[in-house]
Amino acid sequence: MAVDIRKNSPTFGKYFSIELSGENKKQLLIPQGFAHGFSVLSPTAAVMYKCDALYSKESEGGIIFNDAVLNIDWKIPEAEAVVSEKDRILPSFKDCKNNFER
Repeated sequence: MAVDIRKNSPTFGKYFSIELSGENKKQLLIPQGFAHGFSVLSPTAAVMYKCDALYSKESEGGIIFNDAVLNIDWKIPEAEAVVSEKDRILPSFKDCKNNFER
C-alpha cells in the first residue's frame, strides 16, 4: 500500500494497494513522496526493501495504520492486526511529518 503525501498533488491523500505474492511474482516501486506499509495475509512472509539512500533516524516518520481519513483496507480485521508499539503511536495523516511538495 502506498499513500500520496505530496502536498498539492491531485492524488494527495489517496492510496493504492496491490497484493504481492510468490505466486503472482509482482513487485511494487514506491517513489519519493509516498508513505508505505504492508499487511501479511499468509502465515509467514519475506519482505525485501531496496532504498535510494541510507537509513536516517532524523528522516523517519509515519502515519497511524487505522487513520480514519485514509480509511485503508488492510484486508485483515483490525482486532487481528499485529502492530508494533512504535507504529501504534504514530500520528494521524493530517498531523504526519511531511516535507514533500509536488
